[in-house]
Amino acid sequence: MIRKKHGHHLVSVVMPMHNSEKYVGKAIESVMGQTYDNWELLVVDDGSTDHSCDVVKAYALQDSRIKLLINDNPTGMPYSPRNYGIQRAKGDFIAFLDSDDMWLREKLTQQIPLFFHDNITAVVYSDYEKISESGKRSARIISAPAKTNYRQLLYGNVIGNLTGIFDVRKVGKSYFTNVHHEDYAFWLSVLKSGYIARNTQTVAALYRVRKESVTSNKLSILGWQWNIYRNVENIGVLRSFYYYCFYAVSALYKSII
Repeated sequence: MIRKKHGHHLVSVVMPMHNSEKYVGKAIESVMGQTYDNWELLVVDDGSTDHSCDVVKAYALQDSRIKLLINDNPTGMPYSPRNYGIQRAKGDFIAFLDSDDMWLREKLTQQIPLFFHDNITAVVYSDYEKISESGKRSARIISAPAKTNYRQLLYGNVIGNLTGIFDVRKVGKSYFTNVHHEDYAFWLSVLKSGYIARNTQTVAALYRVRKESVTSNKLSILGWQWNIYRNVENIGVLRSFYYYCFYAVSALYKSII
């Protein structure tokens, strides 16, 4: 395969996994099918009791870029295996994909060039499409603004974690914290020092909506958001309530798509 522009930069893809034998093969294949081919895939198992690891091992035998890692201290929370993968990542860029979601083929090819647009772009993301648990597509597109920064992100998370990728060369290795809604807290922390995030303005990933997923309890998510404003970002009550109102409207819109 002919490498694309900027293709000499290694992308580390971190994929947390827990009992995903039904879906993880498709997730891995979506990384293997990328038109940008300079990547490593770190699948981090977090205490699976099914045959998920066997599935990953079979793919790793086919492609040396795929590595199965075992989280020594499984927590059942996504932050832990993601951090385990980040610690071992070797890439200039680190991207995330859950083991039940998928990327579209041009995802990395579209994203990597945007990091070279200027010196302040530290995160690149994309729009994504919600699919059913069985994988059925029906054009349920979650669109995001062309760019965002820390203050704008306080109004609500526009960076779908399955599309997000950050530049290690600019911000170093950033890690997730042990809070609910950890992906939102993570992107806030990356952008807080003045960097911006850019959107490819393309649909680059497929988000599988599962009934038993961590984020399926919408009422819980509302509480998680308030906790981030007050206890993670240390924002005052009135400002927190102000941002919270915008977030609630945005969250409602996403939930009905």
